[in-house]
Amino acid sequence: MLDFSVTFIITIVNITILFLILRKILFKPVTKFMADRVKRVQDSLDKASEDRLTAQKLLAEYQEKLKYANADAEEIRMEARKKARAEAARTVAEGRVQVEDMIASGRKQLDNERRAMLTCFKVEAAALVMAASARLVQRDISGEDNRRFANMLLDELSAKKGIGQ
Repeated sequence: MLDFSVTFIITIVNITILFLILRKILFKPVTKFMADRVKRVQDSLDKASEDRLTAQKLLAEYQEKLKYANADAEEIRMEARKKARAEAARTVAEGRVQVEDMIASGRKQLDNERRAMLTCFKVEAAALVMAASARLVQRDISGEDNRRFANMLLDELSAKKGIGQ
């Protein structure tokens, strides 16, 4: 039995020495590697969490800026519409003034032409009356001549009136 105890003790000592050697050579570096790896993974998770929070903050900030940008764009559109309406109203008003000026000018021109035509008509009527009077004075007038001269005078007046129109 002693043999068994000595073998057993030697085996235990060998296992203990082997354990200590393996621990020194193998377990400590593996444990350190595993601890470093856990630390790197945890750092990566922390960094990812920070990045996610930063991204969420940036997203909220950009959405807020986008909301203000949309409001600004709407304000710019409204201002542009207002300016366009004002410009259109101004253009229409200028057009009306020009049309009214053109109408007034046309009326004035028509009035001048009417006056000129009336003056011309008066001159021609006076000339016809003078011609008719001269013919009547040169001849002895009978009732038949009187009618004939009146018809002739009316025909000449109608012909002159037709030319002047």
